Amino acid sequence: MNFSQTWLPFIYLYGVGGIAFIIGMLIIIRSNALRLTFQRHLKWVWVLIYGFLFYAAIHAVLIYVAIGSQQ
Repeated sequence: MNFSQTWLPFIYLYGVGGIAFIIGMLIIIRSNALRLTFQRHLKWVWVLIYGFLFYAAIHAVLIYVAIGSQQ
């Protein structure tokens, strides 16, 4: 498998998804639905960011393992 079949969809998925995630976070912060001055809200912002990065990392590792097992 080449780059366009493995990593390009990954980059697209988390790139476009990341942009949508950032836009969504900006909307909820600017509408005061989420206030970064509240400790409880700040905790959930970090949970959301960590979750996004965690799933992206798991996905990347699994793609890497799958590519490595084919060689």
